[in-house]
Amino acid sequence: MATAQVKMKKSGAPKNAPKRVAKKAATAAASAATTDHKLRIRVSAYEHKILDLSVKQIMDTAARFDATVVGPVPLPVETKRWTVNRSTFIYKNSREQFEMRIHKRLIDILNPTPKVVEALTNLNLPSGVTIDVKMV
Repeated sequence: MATAQVKMKKSGAPKNAPKRVAKKAATAAASAATTDHKLRIRVSAYEHKILDLSVKQIMDTAARFDATVVGPVPLPVETKRWTVNRSTFIYKNSREQFEMRIHKRLIDILNPTPKVVEALTNLNLPSGVTIDVKMV
């Protein structure tokens, strides 16, 4: 019975193996040739309107230099919540609840030129907007 299983594996492998290897090699070569490196920009702010204006400004700057841009991709909103007693000593049932939301966006710029990187570093964005830039 073990010999029958071995024969089945040997007979099935030569038909499919070269095609799969060729497809995987072609896909890997195509993806390596198209994206050598990319600039990953994470933008976050407390107010979504200011965040959207900043993202639009980044996208316009990248488009001015003919860069390939992917995004903006909205990331999940990070919510921080606190519950605090209103009174200092008694009235435990009286409480206040506070919430802080952090909105985030992700932008990828594929194969950025030095001009694009320089233009992005010279951008003046509003206060309250945090930017993290990574070369991937």
